[in-house]
Amino acid sequence: MDRHRHLFLEGTGLSCIRDDRLLFEGLAFKLYAGQILLLEGENGSGKTSLLRIICGFREADSGTIRWCGEALNDSPFYAQMAYVGHLDGIKKELTILENLNISLALSRPGRYSIQEALKKVNLAGFDDVLVQALSAGQKRRLALARLLITENCLWILDEPFTSLDRPGVALIETLMSEHCSNHGMVVLSSHHEIGLPGIDVQRIHLS
Repeated sequence: MDRHRHLFLEGTGLSCIRDDRLLFEGLAFKLYAGQILLLEGENGSGKTSLLRIICGFREADSGTIRWCGEALNDSPFYAQMAYVGHLDGIKKELTILENLNISLALSRPGRYSIQEALKKVNLAGFDDVLVQALSAGQKRRLALARLLITENCLWILDEPFTSLDRPGVALIETLMSEHCSNHGMVVLSSHHEIGLPGIDVQRIHLS
C-alpha cells in the first residue's frame, strides 16, 4: 500500500446555515494524497463557507472535519495546510521578497527556493517591487509562490483563477498537477472548468 495513503482529509455529515438560509446539509467527502476536490456552484451557494469550514476557520452547523482520522485541533493539520483566499494573504506595503521571507519564517521550507518559485510564477526580477505596485494577476502569482516555498501537503484555494489571463490559468493547473504528483492534495472552489490528465478530481456541486 502506498505510504502516502495514510494522508487524508475527511468530511462527514456537514451542514451550513448562513443568514437563516440552509446552504448545504449531509455533505461528505474523503480526499487522499494525489487527489483534488473541486467545489462548484453559483455565487452564494456556499463554496467559500465550505472552504472556511474545511480550514477550521468556522464551525459547521453539524458534521465533522478530520485530518488523517483525527479532529483538526488534535492533529498536525494546521502545520500541513496552506490557504489562499480572495485577498491573497500578502502585505501590500512590503516588497515581494519581504512577503516571501515572512512566509518562509513561519513555515518549513518547501521544494522550491524563493528565486526558483518566483521564476516558476513568472515574477523573476521583481524581488524589490512593492506589492501595492503589482497588478491583480501578479498578486495572485505571488500568493502561488508562497505555496511553492513552504512545505504544505494540503492546498486550499478559493477561486484561484480570478484575475488571471489564460497563461496564468494554465500555470495554476500545472502547479496543482505537479503538487498532486508529489503526493500533495488540493481543495479549490472555481467557476473554471479544470482538466488535469492523470489527476483524480472529485467534484461537489453546491446549489
